[in-house]
Amino acid sequence: MNESGRVEAFSDGVFAIAITLLILEIKVPEAGEHGGLWHALGQQWPSYAAYVVSFLVIGIMWINHHQVFSYVARVDRTLMFLNLLLLMVVAAIPWPTAMLAEYLREGRASHVAAAVYSLVMVAMALAFQAVWWHLTRTGRLLDSRVDVEGARRTRVRFALGSLAYPATVALSFVSAPLTLAAHGLLAVYYGFNQVPVPIRSPGTAGSAEEGV
Repeated sequence: MNESGRVEAFSDGVFAIAITLLILEIKVPEAGEHGGLWHALGQQWPSYAAYVVSFLVIGIMWINHHQVFSYVARVDRTLMFLNLLLLMVVAAIPWPTAMLAEYLREGRASHVAAAVYSLVMVAMALAFQAVWWHLTRTGRLLDSRVDVEGARRTRVRFALGSLAYPATVALSFVSAPLTLAAHGLLAVYYGFNQVPVPIRSPGTAGSAEEGV
């Protein structure tokens, strides 16, 4: 296994653990006297909603991370540290997820929980952006398929996409449920509409785009 493969394998393990921990935060409810177990299950809807959104966030980040590293031929210490920073944020996602689920219906506390959740997502977006900017800075870590000049031109669009996450911090002080829904929509959006990695067309000087 090459250096890039080792980094990706380690990263896959962290993604797998983080996404598994999400379900452990959903507790088995106690059947009360009024409404029984069905009622108790229904009362846990914030936990289900937070689980689905965070599962999508981590899952789509894993897909995008895999796609980016499929074009990485070699790694350096800076890339390894930036990747560790990204993984540190990903591993932390179950914590704000549990907090938001707990306080989603708690008035003022819900705004704080939603703001913390959004700030974690901001940190994740910035860390992933830092990985991409480092990879495209010189292009020496990318394999020969990548049009490096074209890849550098995607950095501005990549950065503009990160502006959506700070907006959710502001939204958190308006409505925590709307903030959670916004993160769900952003996850779906980035799952289907990604900044492409420009690929060199065989035998031509141009590049063909392949989605990340």
